[in-house]
Amino acid sequence: MKIQLFTLLGLSLLLSGCAKNTYQSETDVVAPESDLIEAIMPAAQDREWAKNWWLPRHEAKLKRITEGDVALLMIGDSITHGWEGRPKNPKDPKGGKEVWDRYYGHRKAVNLGYGGDRTQNVLWRLQHGELDRIAPKLAVIMIGTNNTNRLDPAKHTALGIKHIIREIQTRVPETKILLLAIFPRGAGPDDAKRQRNNEVNGIISGYADNESVFFLNINEQFLDDERALLIEVMPDLLHPNQKGYQIWAEAMEPMVAELLGDEAVQAK
Repeated sequence: MKIQLFTLLGLSLLLSGCAKNTYQSETDVVAPESDLIEAIMPAAQDREWAKNWWLPRHEAKLKRITEGDVALLMIGDSITHGWEGRPKNPKDPKGGKEVWDRYYGHRKAVNLGYGGDRTQNVLWRLQHGELDRIAPKLAVIMIGTNNTNRLDPAKHTALGIKHIIREIQTRVPETKILLLAIFPRGAGPDDAKRQRNNEVNGIISGYADNESVFFLNINEQFLDDERALLIEVMPDLLHPNQKGYQIWAEAMEPMVAELLGDEAVQAK
């Protein structure tokens, strides 16, 4: 009788445990972390203010890509986009245009910077033709400040950047990658978004192998001795003006020239 009682009790506990586990599997079990990271999920830009120009810009870039003869790619967000100028900004309409022409106009360069883009938008673009049928020598990447602006955790943004690197390595395996630290933003060193960008930079610096992927942090060039962002180079505390683009180009030039295997452009 005791044996039967213990048997029934054990069976009851077993069934109870199974029921509990079944309930947990339906309501409590969280999907794998990667399933929840928006930064690695390729997506076209869908924000209302970008709808009228984002896809047309993508189509225009695809047209240039199909022409071939591309040696240098600049991949990023509005900070990279600004190499083409800022015609809607009356205070800085030239942006980086003149600097681009001087440093990259002779280098078969294509600007793949899109205002507002996050890592997931770059991934979508790279998977939809922006690397097709080309074999650039070098891709320069700076992306992530808009992920920070949306309060993505630093490790998520960094993972998105890692996926971008993998996408490039898969599609154009001979291309060298120059990964830039995300530029500083905000007035001072205590700015929360700057601190988060710094956290991302600390992670992605470890992606460099100094064979195919190289990391460069030029952020000190934009800061004063108190680590305040220089208004004269980033008036809105985020985007470089013409002077800022000149600083960027000069700071990056030695490594760009080395990785392209050409002669460095001399600073003015």
